[in-house]
Amino acid sequence: MSKRQFIVVGSTGSVGTQALDVLSDHAEDHAIVGLAAGSQLDLLIEQALDFRVPVIGLTTPPDQGETAVRARLAEAAARRGVSDPVEVIHLGDTAAEVVAGLDADMVVNAITGAAGLGTTLAALAQGTDVALANKESLIIGGSIVLDAARATGARLIPVDSEHSAIAQALRAGTHGEVSKLIITASGGPFRGMTRDALRRVSPTQALNHPTWSMGSMITINSATLVNKGLEVIEAHLLFDIDFDHIEVVVHPQSQIHSMVEFTDASTIAQISPPDMRLPISYALGTQDDGTSKRLRSGAVPHNWGQPMHWSFEPVDHLAFPALGLSIDAGRKGRSYPAVLNAANEVLVAAFISGDIPFTGIDKGLARALATHEPAAEHTVDTVLAADTWAREFATADVTEQKRGAEQQNGGRA
Repeated sequence: MSKRQFIVVGSTGSVGTQALDVLSDHAEDHAIVGLAAGSQLDLLIEQALDFRVPVIGLTTPPDQGETAVRARLAEAAARRGVSDPVEVIHLGDTAAEVVAGLDADMVVNAITGAAGLGTTLAALAQGTDVALANKESLIIGGSIVLDAARATGARLIPVDSEHSAIAQALRAGTHGEVSKLIITASGGPFRGMTRDALRRVSPTQALNHPTWSMGSMITINSATLVNKGLEVIEAHLLFDIDFDHIEVVVHPQSQIHSMVEFTDASTIAQISPPDMRLPISYALGTQDDGTSKRLRSGAVPHNWGQPMHWSFEPVDHLAFPALGLSIDAGRKGRSYPAVLNAANEVLVAAFISGDIPFTGIDKGLARALATHEPAAEHTVDTVLAADTWAREFATADVTEQKRGAEQQNGGRA
């Protein structure tokens, strides 16, 4: 039996490294044929040598270009005594190039942000299944991505813990028997805080997630609940469930990762420790016939002999309006989700750098979405144009917010 072949894009990030951890535990029947990453060249080289990967790509090469990359690769290979180092290196728009240039059974798309759209489309065009950790490519692409998948029969396999949970729970019934999808949210570090208190929180506080260890962007998105809005849009697209039948509830313990309520009032929940290796392994175990072979994930199971409790509470939409703004963008469709995603990236970066308050994120999102005028057609070009427009608008909005704060502080003085 031949080994199943994988390409891991975004291999040096949190999800990418954990995907490699899972695959390394199943090397007997899983092979990695390509890796691509952003700018962490040394880690990428070590991964390529560890897994004997023939092709790597680096989106942001060093100033010396390909010569420097090859020199560092040769040095690392010699140091480790590897005689068959990487044969091909792509530099530039590497993620999509690596995917388009290789045959694989599955592409793990773990790129962060809108940059992952090209990779998702490149994989689907080849008829290659995509284990999708890059939710943004589906959210901003919408029908473009779904049409690309339908055209070749390739599948979008969720990696987010919430959507993996839904996919697992949906095996208990048919699509027509689904009454509601329930997406759980930890509530982030500011659960229970008032809107007024949120105006004064710091980036350090926002980056201190109570449950998950994630990158800065997704951690702030968890704090604003933008991440849950994006997950609602993703669930709508992945599972073909109307927005009116998708609900978000706060579950601080992060043990129940999402649920499906069926028409007979039964609710099926997926329960596991908050360890991303579990949904990653479930996605990687998806077979050609659509079934999933459960792979060893390395996650530590619950100790059911110990006392534990789970609680649920409604979302405070007054304190966290970004959730509603995000869902509304999903309902409008077309390029609105692209504007949401792009403007949010700019506003989150501005908050982290101290240029705007925490509540300035959702204020900026509201203004961008209210101002945007979508193109008549929904194409890759119009999506990318909306992305560019939203970044420019949000950048200007940050400047206005800073000016307003300075004037207010000056007036107080």
